Order: sequence, then C-alpha cells, then structure tokens
Amino acid sequence: MVIDFHTHVFPPQIKKNRHQYIDSDPCFAILYSDKNAKLATADELIDSMDQAGIDISVILNIGWTTHELCVETNDYILESIARYPKRLIGFCTVQPRSLGAAIAEIERCAQGGARGIGEMRPDTQLFDPRDEEIMVPLIEAIKEHELIFLTHASEPVGHDYPGKGIITPDMLYPFITRYPELTIVCAHWGGGLPFYALMPEVKQAMQNVFFDTAASPFLYTPQVYPQVGQLVGADKILFGSDYPLLAQTRLLGEINSADISQEAKELILGGNAQRLLGIDNGI
Repeated sequence: MVIDFHTHVFPPQIKKNRHQYIDSDPCFAILYSDKNAKLATADELIDSMDQAGIDISVILNIGWTTHELCVETNDYILESIARYPKRLIGFCTVQPRSLGAAIAEIERCAQGGARGIGEMRPDTQLFDPRDEEIMVPLIEAIKEHELIFLTHASEPVGHDYPGKGIITPDMLYPFITRYPELTIVCAHWGGGLPFYALMPEVKQAMQNVFFDTAASPFLYTPQVYPQVGQLVGADKILFGSDYPLLAQTRLLGEINSADISQEAKELILGGNAQRLLGIDNGI
C-alpha cells in the first residue's frame, strides 16, 4: 500500500476565486500569489493518485489566519473524505489565537472523521508554540481526540522560497519536548531536525516525532533518505509529495531509486503511515 502523507486540496470556489483569497489571507497569498502555483481539488487529486499508483492520500489544510477561513476549508476536507472514504484521510486546521473556537473546531473535525490537525504555521498564523496559555488546552484537545499534529518546518540555512517561513528546528524542539506524548509530524524533513539526532537527548525526545518528505527534491539531494534513516530510523520517515506542488511520481521515483533497503522503502512508502494512522487494508 502506498500512502502519500502530504497533499493539499482546495474547494472549487477557492480555485476559481484565487485573488479573493490572496487578498484575504497572508498565508494563502505567500503560497499562491504566483499564477503558476498550482491549486487542486479533491477530484483532481484522486485522478492524479490513480495515474501515479497511490492508494491513499492525506489531505492537509493550510495555516489560515482567521478562524472563519479554517472552518470554510475544513468543511471541504470533511466533505472530501466522506466522498472518498477509502482514498482520502483528512487533516484540518485551526487558529489557536481563537482558542475557544479552535477547541470546538477540533472536536467538530474529529467527529467528522479527521485524523489530524495541520499543516499548522505558527509564523503566518501569528501564534507562539511556546505560549502555554494557548497551547496547553489546544494540545490537550488534540490528544483527547487522538489526533496527529502536523506542522510546517523549514531550514535555517539554504535558499529562500515562497512559504519557507521561520519554523526552524530551534522553534520545533522546545515544542516537542514540552508535549512528549503528542504524536507530531514535521513536514519537509523537519527543517533538518533529524540531523540533531546525533545528540542522544534529542533522539530520545523525538520518540513520537515523524518526518515527511514533502518537496524533498527542492530541498535535499537523495542522500537525505539513507542519512535520516540512519539517524532516526526508516520507521520515522513518511512519503509525502506536497501535491500539487510536485507530482507524486517524482517523489516515488526518488524513493524507489534511493540507496536504502527494500524494507526501508516499504516502510517509507506506506508501512509507517499505516501504523501511524491505524490502517489495515483500508481506512
């Protein structure tokens, strides 16, 4: 089974009225102001999955600034997983600064079948993950519903790109150590956080942390697969394409040709996600 742990879909009205949402939200504007930045609906994702041989995709929301935009797009994610219950798994998003509404939205999304919260963006959503007054009750709600927390992550060095942001390992690590029982997925290889697993205390702290490969060809050479596998274990790596930014086949080709064992490839391509999401031969 092949599971893509990092894709994005948007309602048709957002794809049709892109400029309205660019004007309304800074996160969306950063990611999609360029007319060449692709937007995809759930139906388009399903078509691409069929072509690429993907069994299941996790559809993520983005870090909207307002609670209202979170709800509007969460509605589409919940509707999409209801229409494609064997193919799509939904992660919804919330605005932590609207704390009461965010906690209620977590409950609503969990009841609607969501399996996680993400892709969260502390930088564009203007919340501090070290702010315990906000984060403690939020994380308790996520844990209560046995949801996964997926966060954007970026590298403190290297080239700039739209949406890179400032959620770097030094911001992620205190959050991880503060909530050790929370299952966390750090997107984009955690901005390089796995490389710090050479420090024993860091490796110990990341027992419940996983890393997806979203946009990997834009960030790292293929050596990242054996290197991260050696540092944190292949059982902590999740295949994620970042569709429609990248075609799923590009990541699949990179993983299948990586200098890692067949067992590691099977874990990355689906085994780890099956275990994390509690999937047997279906959803």
